[in-house]
Amino acid sequence: MQAPVLFRPAFHLAFQAISALGLAAAFHGALAAPATPAATTTANAPANAVSYRTVNIDGVNVFYREAGPANAPTLLLLHGFPTSSQMFRNLIPQLADRYRVIAPDYPGYGQSDMPPMGEFTYSFDNLAKVIDKFTVAVGARRYALYVQDYGAPVGFRLAAAHPERVTAIIVQNGNAYDEGLDNEFWKPIKVWWTDKSAANTAKQRPILELAATKWQYTEGVRDVRRISPDAWMLDQAYLDRPGNKEIQLALLHDYGSNPPHYPAWQAYFRKHQPPMLIAWGKNDKIFPAAGAHPYLRDLPKAELHLLDTGHFALEEESATIGALMRDFLGRTLKPGM
Repeated sequence: MQAPVLFRPAFHLAFQAISALGLAAAFHGALAAPATPAATTTANAPANAVSYRTVNIDGVNVFYREAGPANAPTLLLLHGFPTSSQMFRNLIPQLADRYRVIAPDYPGYGQSDMPPMGEFTYSFDNLAKVIDKFTVAVGARRYALYVQDYGAPVGFRLAAAHPERVTAIIVQNGNAYDEGLDNEFWKPIKVWWTDKSAANTAKQRPILELAATKWQYTEGVRDVRRISPDAWMLDQAYLDRPGNKEIQLALLHDYGSNPPHYPAWQAYFRKHQPPMLIAWGKNDKIFPAAGAHPYLRDLPKAELHLLDTGHFALEEESATIGALMRDFLGRTLKPGM
């Protein structure tokens, strides 16, 4: 059947302009058309149906997934590198019958805008500022945080700045202690933090290529056949967009700004004692289990679960983590929180 006349030219130009991986990202974006940030529910939609929305924050369109009742306790899910809110695709439906679940893409990730380097500061301080304003824009006055990888330094900045807003924290392979960075993966990156030479920068570029993206998903899992290739192929499609790898290098270098914040975040834990569930892929080579245990020094009531999987634990343990969260949040969050 011939495509409608109005659609054919746009699709033809897009097909010529992008690679096969780029086409995957563009097609994903076409399906997830921007929507308004209003937290409305379609009458015939199931309780855990996901909506795909955008909201403008200081001129940057921030894409987010949302599901669940607008008046339920809010969960704010913050993704890691090099992925996006798509990492929560299997988790959100498990929680949305009880909670308002919101998962944004940071600028430069997923379906959010990707401003050029000269027009936006790609730093963890700035990502946290954007997500802080995002929570206000979508009416998330109080929320439980889920943080993974890059989500930890973003989320812990929010928590330390606004402790009254945070009702609970779920940590999944997200670091706040020096022990979590004391491993082979971080050694060359630490050298680069102190010496940003062209040679040291070049050594970091392989982490932005497909082999490394796939490795992050498959290393340490029990059964690689249970890990969908779509996950790493979609992430790589976003990484391969023109200009994105320079953005990722800027953020990876700025990750060196996070360890100096660790004492302040740990002081926040000790003072405010937020309820914490730690669900950690113990076979992670980036953030190994050595980074999970120290939370208990400052939060002795935290609940620690070491799972037999890798960095992106939700790929293999979504049901387990969902069940742990339902139990933990059911005991922790009250109506109105």
